[in-house]
Amino acid sequence: MNANVTIRRAHPADLPSLATLFDLYRQFYECPTDLDAAKNWLQHNMEAQRSVVFTADTGSKLVGFTQLYPALCSVDLVEYYVLYDLFVLESARRQGVARALMNAASHWAREQGAARLDLETARDNTAGQALYRSLGYTLDEVFLKFSLDLTAPTAVT
Repeated sequence: MNANVTIRRAHPADLPSLATLFDLYRQFYECPTDLDAAKNWLQHNMEAQRSVVFTADTGSKLVGFTQLYPALCSVDLVEYYVLYDLFVLESARRQGVARALMNAASHWAREQGAARLDLETARDNTAGQALYRSLGYTLDEVFLKFSLDLTAPTAVT
């Protein structure tokens, strides 16, 4: 990784820059730009301790981040984290920044006593999948993921 990049936990003073990265991340997933909503989301979750954010900082700007959310597994009776967001500016990609962010996240989660770190990715995100596998993540071949859109009109049962 670039020696000029430091991975650290985000703090409130990072919110303006972090919100810009978060907005770009959401645009990558085809959401419309909304810098105010991005900032409000991050600020609310950080203040309420509903998420943990790590940043990649060059000393003059943030070039990436990852966001974790706490979760519970009642089957295994454990706490774990979901690595939900990972984003690196295009100009900082292929320099080990994403790997460093993910390593910081897993190190921190382990220190918190978490049993595991889960993530989901798009089926066509082959670069991400290669990174995740290289870090020891394994593909769940047993369970399927289903979602119910609670904002959509209720389906007839």
